[in-house]
Amino acid sequence: MAKDQAVGALILVVSIALLLFYAFLYLAGGAFLGQPLWWWALVIPVTVGVVGILGILAWIGWTMATTPPPKPIEFEEPKPEASETATPTPAASETTSGQEEKKA
Repeated sequence: MAKDQAVGALILVVSIALLLFYAFLYLAGGAFLGQPLWWWALVIPVTVGVVGILGILAWIGWTMATTPPPKPIEFEEPKPEASETATPTPAASETTSGQEEKKA
């Protein structure tokens, strides 16, 4: 397992553990029964926010844990160009002028 995958698995496990711990504290107390409406107006958005943030963290951890590590970059050495290795050839204008001189 690559280092990135291990970090992703750790993020996933910690976020799920925190989500379960938050749910335990929220539901185990039983103090939410019989609360006034303003209390619910505060608790519901906070609960949605906490669950949303921990859910996003769990998703990031899952993605990191299940994505394979990238392949290492291989550098290629530059190849010499054809003009550097080939023997020089006369230009087209030189060959035609040389042939015209021979004909005359």
